Amino acid sequence: MEQHPSVAWLTEAATSAVQQHGAGNLLRVVLIVMVLGCVLTAWFLLRGYKQKDD
Repeated sequence: MEQHPSVAWLTEAATSAVQQHGAGNLLRVVLIVMVLGCVLTAWFLLRGYKQKDD
């Protein structure tokens, strides 16, 4: 199974962050991605409940 370039880049960035600065930066990145994912999921789910004025 081939990896996508973005997955390889993300893996490299995470590995680099852990090696250079410890787990603090990795945790920060994981939290930011998690929050953005929650926001996008909420937007996607809630946009279906919008009332149509047609």
